[in-house]
Order: sequence, then structure tokens, then C-alpha cells
Amino acid sequence: MISGMVMIFVALWFYQSAMKAKLSNVLMWVAIGAIGFFALQWLLVNVNIYILESFRANEGGAGYEAIQGADRKNQGDFLGFAGILKSLYLELSPSIIGFVAIAFVRLKFITKESFSVTNLFGGIKEMFLSIKQSFKSPE
Repeated sequence: MISGMVMIFVALWFYQSAMKAKLSNVLMWVAIGAIGFFALQWLLVNVNIYILESFRANEGGAGYEAIQGADRKNQGDFLGFAGILKSLYLELSPSIIGFVAIAFVRLKFITKESFSVTNLFGGIKEMFLSIKQSFKSPE
């Protein structure tokens, strides 16, 4: 759910950046951004599943298999503060890493600006302001 919202924001961000850069193939860059984010998301979620299963590998045996669809998150390693941090990492890291990777693509191929954190994430404020303006009724 979180990654779906981020993907929508990536598509809007790429659209506005491509329009500002006056590129002729704006929709192609929007598709590259959305599909690239989705592919990275899929890959990183699968990596996180592998990490999660490696946490569980030490339990192994019938005790792990006996859960059979029960909420495995609340079993074992995912209790307490460290468990909360692990859960947050496994949930948010694919979206954050994918967003940063797509920001590099935007910087390198769309805006063609020099590398800096300001340029890497430039245009996000304007994107949210335009979203805010779209909800206002014309007077």
C-alpha cells in the first residue's frame, strides 16, 4: 500500500520534471519511472522475504511449520523495540531504496543536473504544492 502511493508520486514527479525539462517524450519517462520503481520494489521485497526467512531458519523444524498461516510476525524475533525496528525496516526499505534509485535516474537522464542532494530530490516540494492546488476549487 505504501509503495503504491510512492509509485503514484514517482509518476507525478517524473511527469513534472520532464515537462519542466521540455522533453518531447514525457509519457515514456513517466512509464520508465513507474515501471522502474515497481521492478525495484518487487526485487527488494523478495530480498526482504529472503531476509525474513533467514531470521526464521534458526527456529526451523516442526515448530515453525506448525504455525501454518498464523501471524508469524508476532512470533520470536519481532517482539519488543528491536522487533518494531525490524518490521519497519522490512516494510519501508523497499520503498525508500527504490525512491532514491529512481531519483538518480531522474537526475541523470531527465534533469541532467549536477549531483547534489538538493538536485536529487528537487521538485518534490513543487509536486506537493501542485497536488494541493488541484484540490482547491476555481474561483
